[in-house]
Amino acid sequence: MREERELTDGLADVDPDARLRRRRRRRIGLLITAIVLVALLGTTGGYVVWALHAPLPAPTATSRQPGPPASGPAVQLALPTAASAISVSGGEAYLGPGASGIWATSGTNDPVPMASISKLITALVILDAKPLADANDPGPTITFSKADHDLYDKYYVMGATIVSMPTGSSMTQRDALAMMLLPSASNYAEAVSTWAFGSQGAFVAAARRWIAANGLAGTTLVEPTGISPRNTSTPTDLIALARLAAANPTVAALAATPSMVVPSVGTITNTNDLLGVDGITGLKTGNLGDGAYNLLYTASMDVGIGDRLAVTGVLLGGMSRPSVDNQVRAQLDSIREGFHDVPVASHGQQVGGYATPWGSTAKIVIAQEASILTWSDTPITVTMQTTTPKTYLDDEIVGSITWTAGPKTTTIPLVIEGDIEPPDDWWRLTHPDELG
Repeated sequence: MREERELTDGLADVDPDARLRRRRRRRIGLLITAIVLVALLGTTGGYVVWALHAPLPAPTATSRQPGPPASGPAVQLALPTAASAISVSGGEAYLGPGASGIWATSGTNDPVPMASISKLITALVILDAKPLADANDPGPTITFSKADHDLYDKYYVMGATIVSMPTGSSMTQRDALAMMLLPSASNYAEAVSTWAFGSQGAFVAAARRWIAANGLAGTTLVEPTGISPRNTSTPTDLIALARLAAANPTVAALAATPSMVVPSVGTITNTNDLLGVDGITGLKTGNLGDGAYNLLYTASMDVGIGDRLAVTGVLLGGMSRPSVDNQVRAQLDSIREGFHDVPVASHGQQVGGYATPWGSTAKIVIAQEASILTWSDTPITVTMQTTTPKTYLDDEIVGSITWTAGPKTTTIPLVIEGDIEPPDDWWRLTHPDELG
């Protein structure tokens, strides 16, 4: 073979055509080699460009909605041991649609002596006949006669509350009503009702018409003071009476007054010693001196739901004034304490995350601590919504989580904790099957 190549080369040295053919073959070989190299280099360079710039797969998202938190034990409403009824307005969405009617009761709904709560009816009947323009209108002046003065002795003998009423003395209608409502002076209740209607017979007839017109079917009134045990009513009727009294500007204002100065008399004090305590705003005490203590009351309570609760309640037949006060306060406290905040989430609590094929991860977390106000053991529900991130960077909002308890909702954003970092070039070059 070598001898043939040497022979050929030797012939080329003497044969110009052979030399020319050899040079052509070399040029063609070099050209083919160059084309192959260019093709290889071009393909590699194109892959590199593509791999370094190809779209990345979206991170894989996972999420897990937290379960509903426990709302707490059911509230045990503190009910008095005596006959009682209570109505609550402003919180029906929590307490139920019937709360503004008669929400809770204890004992029976039989008619019992209402004692000086009768004076609320007396005042409302008088104002029905002799209305005042507003809560501050003094009204006409009333001058008391010898017959009025004699009422002091009449009610003194009966053991009723009395305040002096000298013959010829006078005061405004508003002040006279204050005398019968604040210190609960029985002699003023009879004197003013006689002034308004001309006689006690006419007053009682008007009172019975008023009672019937206002649907108080379980209520009986035979005289204006409540000294008679025949002045009776039921707990549910007295709740209705309390609403009527609270709606009358003059009666409501006087019943909410702890004390005031009445010209010619001096300072008078309200017998309702709970005024201003636990939100209590009225209305009237009563007792017959035989251990049966009554309280018809209104209260305004802020329990954190926005609107204040308007509470109307009555307790009949308590053993003592302190006993009645304590039972009413316990009942109001049990309502107030029934509204409570339930913790539902902590700041940074993880509810999901993102992961990538190249190993970068981030969390989905609750952006802040959260709680929800609820009543008693009202169930709490939870819903969560997530959205596709745009940046996958720390603190980007990627959804929300909402807790609902009755009418109350609490919504907190979900955010990314951490950053999704892009892969390095080596990962791109070595994972073409992961690229878009």
